[in-house]
Amino acid sequence: MAVHIRLRRIGKNPKKRPYFRITVFDERKARDSRFIEEIGFYNPVNGVININKERFDYWVKNGAQASQTVKSLIKKFSKETKDATNTAG
Repeated sequence: MAVHIRLRRIGKNPKKRPYFRITVFDERKARDSRFIEEIGFYNPVNGVININKERFDYWVKNGAQASQTVKSLIKKFSKETKDATNTAG
């Protein structure tokens, strides 16, 4: 079973206010269908990203492939958390 990490859209009302969950899917499933695990969320309207990095690393270590969008979100999330720890410490 090939596993992918990709976005699942949940924000539909009102229109043009998207909201996504970062989820682990079997590759044969559709975008908004059943998923294996939910590991984070992304709100592009205000730019909020929250990802459980430990679970993401676990799935990647076990062969899951992240979509290009999720890869860029991970990169952005890692940069934000690194900046937050540098300013806090």
